Order: sequence, then C-alpha cells, then structure tokens
Amino acid sequence: MKINKLTLDNGLRLVHHEDTSTQMVALNIVYDVGARDEHPDHTGFAHLFEHLMFGGSVHIPDYDAPLQLAGGENNAWTNNDITNYYLTVPKSNVEIGFWLESDRMLELAFSEQSLEVQRGVVMEEFKQRCLNQPYGDVGHLLRPLAYQTHPYRWPTIGKEPSHVANATLDEVKSFFFRFYAPNNAVLAVTGNISWEETVRLAEKWFGPIPRREVPMRQLPQEPIQTEERRLTVERNVPLDALFMVFHIGRRGDADYYAFDILSDILSNGRSSRFNQRLVQEKKLFSSIDAYISGTRDAGLFHISGKPSVGVSLEQAEAAVREELEELKHSLVGEQELEKVKNKFESTQIFGNINYLNVATNLAWYELTGEAEDINREVDNYRAVTAEQLRMVAEEAFRKENGVVLYYKKQINK
Repeated sequence: MKINKLTLDNGLRLVHHEDTSTQMVALNIVYDVGARDEHPDHTGFAHLFEHLMFGGSVHIPDYDAPLQLAGGENNAWTNNDITNYYLTVPKSNVEIGFWLESDRMLELAFSEQSLEVQRGVVMEEFKQRCLNQPYGDVGHLLRPLAYQTHPYRWPTIGKEPSHVANATLDEVKSFFFRFYAPNNAVLAVTGNISWEETVRLAEKWFGPIPRREVPMRQLPQEPIQTEERRLTVERNVPLDALFMVFHIGRRGDADYYAFDILSDILSNGRSSRFNQRLVQEKKLFSSIDAYISGTRDAGLFHISGKPSVGVSLEQAEAAVREELEELKHSLVGEQELEKVKNKFESTQIFGNINYLNVATNLAWYELTGEAEDINREVDNYRAVTAEQLRMVAEEAFRKENGVVLYYKKQINK
C-alpha cells in the first residue's frame, strides 16, 4: 500500500492513501488521549468529549447539518488509549470535511447548555450499559482487580456517573486545551483524493491552528501480580457467568501477535478448541469466548463464558484451566496454526479494501509507531511459531498472574 506522510508546522501528522475505486473520501482523526489520561477522581472525561465534539465548534454551531447536506456521514469512539473521529464525504464535497474537523480542533463552542445536554447523554448511557443491563458492571468489577495502580483500572465510561455529573465547564475546557491539539493528533485521509490536494486542504484548514502545550504522559506502572485475585458476586441475571483475565504485554510487544493467535485458537470459529471441546463435545458451556485487550500499555487476555445448566462455575473454571494447561505443555499443530494465520491474513487483506478502514488503521499505526506498519502486520503474524505460543502460554496462564470473577445468578429466597 502506497502511503504518503507529512508533519505540518504545528505538529499535526498527516497520512494519506489514494483509492480511485471509490467516489468517496474518508477523514479519520485520532487524538492521543483516552481514559488512561484522566484523573482518578474525574473519570469519564475522554468519553464525555466524544459527545461534546458534536455539540458545535467556535465558528460552526451545528456539526452534523452541513455534513449531511454534503452527503456525508460521521461517528466516533473512545477507549482507554485514544479518541477517534471519522467522517466520509463525496469527493466533490471533501473540503467540507476539512472545514468541520479543523474548526472543532481549533475550539469547541463551550457553553453550560451544551455541557448539560451531553452530561445527561453520557449519564444515561452509563445507566443503560452498566447499571441496567445484565453483566453490565463486569468491567467495573474486573478492572480494579486486574489493575491496582495503572489507570486502566477504570472503564472508558468512567468509574461512576457522578464524575461526569459534577464536571464543570472550566474542567472541560482545561481537558480540551491539554489534549485536543494538532501536535497531539494524526489526520488520515483516504479515498478518491490526490496527495497534492490533501496537503493543500490540510495546510489551508489545519495549518493555522496553533500547537499547544501537551503534558508529558507519566502514568504509574502496574506492579507484577504475585498472587491470584478472585471475586464472587450475585446479580439479577439469567445465567451464571465465568470471567478470567491474565496479564500480558503491550500492543507493541513482539508477543502480542502470539497472544492474538492463542485467543483465536481457543475461540475463533466453530472449529476452535473452546467451541469444539467445551461447547460441542463436553457440553460444559453454552457459550465461551477468548480475546485480548491489545492496549498500548500492558494488557489482558480475557476468557468469558456461560456454563451450561447444571454445570457449576468451579467445573467450568477447571475445564478452562485444562485447556490452558495443554497450551502450556503441548505444541499447537502445524495445520491448526496455519489455519489461524490464514484467517488473519484474509481479514487484513479484505479489511483494507475499504477506504474508511484504511483511514482508521493508518491513523492508529502512525500514532503508535509509523503508518507503514500496516504493511507489516501479516508478516508479524506469519512469524509466530508453535514454540513461541507454548512459551507465552506458560508465562501468562499462571494462577498467580490471573483474576477470576464468578458472576452468579441471584437466588430469590
């Protein structure tokens, strides 16, 4: 994939890939700020900003209306590491996208009314997702068990609704000017637009925005866990559930690819080990999944499942541990490993056919390393060996490196 790059004088990193097979253009801006950058007593701010950014900017009172009139669409998402905004627009109206995104990077139309509206939206989302949904509080239970020092110990939506409910306009402004800066962002532009036109529009609309003083990130590092942590809760849910996590490395570590492959060997598809053995053959689980968090700081290997009726959480946990022990002591077969690698390769190839996916991926890779890393991903997965899988499993799937949550169905007395 041909990638063009430029850093503007104000520090904004610009990446580009031209795709003439579409009549659309995508702009994806990723800001280097997430929930890990929040104060422990003021959580949920990164997610709040995902909403505030659509409430109007200094020169544009309504973000959505001009984009819709231009035939465009937009959305955003936040996690513990980053905040991501994207839009798509027909190539003939592409300048509207640059105009909209640059104005809200310059400054939002801060007002008590806008803050009040978005606070209400976020608090309602917290109630729906975390308080009124079965298993909705799992993140609030697991994270503080797994992380006792690092700010990954709270979810993106925040520790509790009161943190956002009590947010003041001055606190919100301070957060914006600390992190929403050209020198703290990457703009990826893909689709039917030339590199020359991309540079012209980026310089015209983003160039005048002044760089800002972005604080140096100094996050407390999580100490190595030395003993297993366990918790049992009872809730009004339809079924018991088992949640297990194990500490692993960062998204940028070499072993990241091995852990990603392990999670797919265990639970991706009908022929995966968990599905074949624990669901189909032994009928111990009605459903079970494994995945990795893939965070920029040290992350987690997640296993979650709902035991079949009549199967205790203790039996379910023992069955999972048996599968993990096998990974620690036996090499994954060549055919099984190759099948998973082929899936990764096809996912990568087909995923990067879509111009919007390319914009999202280029922005991420440039923020965390360099955009050209997108061309190396398949090779990184291909390089993983069966022995490497065994070694990382042996290191990670130790009891003292894990957290277990028994989430029990409440018995009405």
